[in-house]
Amino acid sequence: MAATLIDGKAFAAKVRGQVAEHVARLKEQNGITPGLAVVLVGEDPASQVYVRSKGKQTVEVGMNSYEHKLEADTSEADLLALIDQLNNDPSVHGILVQLPLPEHLDEDLVINSIAPEKDVDGFHISNVGLLGTGQKSMVPCTPLGCLMMLRDHHGSLSGMDAVVIGRSNIVGKPMAQLLLGDSCTVTIAHSRTKDLPDVVRRADIVVAAVGRPEMVPGDWIKEGATVIDVGINRIERDGKNVLVGDVDFASAAERAGAITPVPGGVGPMTIACLLANTVTACCRANNLAEPEGLTA
Repeated sequence: MAATLIDGKAFAAKVRGQVAEHVARLKEQNGITPGLAVVLVGEDPASQVYVRSKGKQTVEVGMNSYEHKLEADTSEADLLALIDQLNNDPSVHGILVQLPLPEHLDEDLVINSIAPEKDVDGFHISNVGLLGTGQKSMVPCTPLGCLMMLRDHHGSLSGMDAVVIGRSNIVGKPMAQLLLGDSCTVTIAHSRTKDLPDVVRRADIVVAAVGRPEMVPGDWIKEGATVIDVGINRIERDGKNVLVGDVDFASAAERAGAITPVPGGVGPMTIACLLANTVTACCRANNLAEPEGLTA
């Protein structure tokens, strides 16, 4: 393998260490403990695993973790009432409603009922607008993690040609905005982009977030490019279930200068950035300096 491996697991551990140090300073110097509230509606198995992991890591960095587990048939009014209560609780600095929600609940309505300054997922329409206009916002965790890894690897991203494959509101669009903010020239591509291989081949940075297993082969990658693979796809190979990204890792690694693996790349950064966002929200709520290196 020619490419340098960008170890998301190790980088996430470093970020969590920075978060823990900042939390300790907030406690010692200001008597403040950041608090993260996670709301889970129903019993989706994957969501339960995520919530447990988030709660465990929240406590490990010294923050307060508040978990609210609601029945699958919880009414919209009751869920909104809980969010209103959390919005008005000064001990809660970050609120996350685990998605997906049961079908009878309006996800957009629920997300937009969270106070924007406590929206540590960065999904509230106000945060989307602030990010899109280059203003201070809460930034979605996965794109923030990608940006942190790119900055760590390259230093300055100014002037680099970046292609984001995927146009989702959760990853693709905010990723493009963050790269623009770091002075990249950015193209958002997707499955219907004409001459997609040629578009990708010109990129110094490729962020693949399209949700299709190994859609991007190695011959699409420019020699020496940095590849950030956001995809997590479960497929069957040789009779076994395996996780693969949106990029064909083996062939891409022969051409790329640096690449994230799947698993162990972008995935671990998502929860680490959720913790970072909670600390940032706490600092902003108390008019304190934001943690260096943990924000966009």
